[in-house]
Amino acid sequence: MIDIKLLRERPELVRASLEARGSKIDLNAILEIETLRRQALQVVEEARSRRNSLSDEIGRLKREKKDAASQMEEMKGINERLKQNEELLRRHEAHFSEAAMGIPNIINETVPRGGDEKDNLEVKRWGDIPHFSFEPLNHWDIGQKLGILDFERATKIAGARFCISYGAGAQLERALINFMLDLHTKTHGYKEVLPPVIVNDISMTGTGQLPKFAEDLFRLEGTRYYLIPTAEVPVTNLHRDEILDEDSLTLKYVAYTPCFRSEAGSYGKDTKGMIRQHQFNKVELVKFSRPENSYDELEALLLDAEEVLQLLRLPYRVVALCSGDLGFSASKTYDIEVWLPGQNTFREISSCSNFEDFQARRAGVRYRTKKDNKLRLVHTLNGSGLAVGRTVVAILENYQQTDGSVVVPEALRPYMGGMERIVAA
Repeated sequence: MIDIKLLRERPELVRASLEARGSKIDLNAILEIETLRRQALQVVEEARSRRNSLSDEIGRLKREKKDAASQMEEMKGINERLKQNEELLRRHEAHFSEAAMGIPNIINETVPRGGDEKDNLEVKRWGDIPHFSFEPLNHWDIGQKLGILDFERATKIAGARFCISYGAGAQLERALINFMLDLHTKTHGYKEVLPPVIVNDISMTGTGQLPKFAEDLFRLEGTRYYLIPTAEVPVTNLHRDEILDEDSLTLKYVAYTPCFRSEAGSYGKDTKGMIRQHQFNKVELVKFSRPENSYDELEALLLDAEEVLQLLRLPYRVVALCSGDLGFSASKTYDIEVWLPGQNTFREISSCSNFEDFQARRAGVRYRTKKDNKLRLVHTLNGSGLAVGRTVVAILENYQQTDGSVVVPEALRPYMGGMERIVAA
């Protein structure tokens, strides 16, 4: 959540950020709630102070064997009013906390302004767009012709937005996971972690999925548990309510997990293929940084994710998300979009974000400075390194051949037992 002090002292900055996002949040209403909360707090504190004074006075009078009846009567009235005002304060605090939790992060000043994805700013392109002597197929047609992807049986077993991989298709996905983990641990210096894929509601709140995005999550009925939408959730919560050693920062983690999303707001979008699934595999990069280093760490995180595509020789572009397309918790985000010949367009394959202290404030992740021994909030960052299923899609479409086979990228062949080409069984 945003800094409440910022909300009180610089509401114009918060309002400008909300306007840039196109948010409909009524900031004046939230500030009115905060005013009521502070007024109730003042009444409670004054009543508690008077109660303490009366208690001392009553004690003195009793020690001096003097009449304290009027003071005791006043104490009775104060206790009754205090009980009522404390309950009113709790209601105002709960109301304000709920409202404040719904305010998105403050946008970084370098984020381009715009209304939606059409206003995102392209900052880089890499690789050559492939040209085919035939009409390139979509990945679902390629996969089904090769016998490595099965959407029909997945629908029978589970429902829409699921896929079964067979043989070289399953091997390709497993190879990509191991390739990505090896690259990020051995070359980029991340520490591998294998976290739970079921987390509690506190963890979801810490990273910003709850309460705002409850409908996008799969909840285990009758429990406080959720299936994770991304490894960002458990890995960021590794250090929830902890004080980190300043010398340990930047902490860098990489995690492979299956991910689960309800796709509640995507009705009718990407209904075919593997682009938008309820369950998919992803390798996630997470960082805990000192505030002064976090934007350098964002640029480094982006390069780490890009290198996966470069080694696989997959063309892509990088775009800086505009203010209207920015995620709820992010201060700044770069999307990496890989070229898909079957769709004749770029599609997102990684999203790399700096959340500054937004998640750390919700999750209570701090560090103690060596210079002045003060506690400060860390900055958290994460990015896909990469979405595995979408990388499979990109390989099938970019490496498809005239005879229907698919060439295996050279970097993956050691992970595929030396396989150079996927052919129909």
